[in-house]
Amino acid sequence: MLATAPELRKLQPHTRSPRRNVGDFDCSGEDIERDWVQRTGCWSRVTRVLLTYDQMRAYGLPATEGKRGDRRWPGFARRYALDPARPVQWEVEALEPDELQRLVLAAVDPYVDRAVLAQQIAREEEQRRTLADFFDGWGTAGGTSA
Repeated sequence: MLATAPELRKLQPHTRSPRRNVGDFDCSGEDIERDWVQRTGCWSRVTRVLLTYDQMRAYGLPATEGKRGDRRWPGFARRYALDPARPVQWEVEALEPDELQRLVLAAVDPYVDRAVLAQQIAREEEQRRTLADFFDGWGTAGGTSA
């Protein structure tokens, strides 16, 4: 899940609501984003980045055995016409690394503040130049030679 840029700017040290167990709120399918907001207590909205059911089908990812006793499974199974008695899951790690990187970057891109990014890149370049100059002078400092 990903916080949107405005929410990220607002993040400051805060006191979180008491940690609740999964059983304390509804984590079924379509409610997971709302429940994440309630559970974390620090974002007003989240965006699911990876791995949707449609993506799993489009990529043809293999299913592995899911967690028995997961209270979310029956609702998910009903929603997608799966066997409620046989929990399964799909791992995002099954994607090719280049495709996983592409999906993550595409999901994050709309939230990138280009002006802030440009300032940070310029700052990092200045720090690299400063370090390079320091190391270039290292052997001559204090009268030693290389």
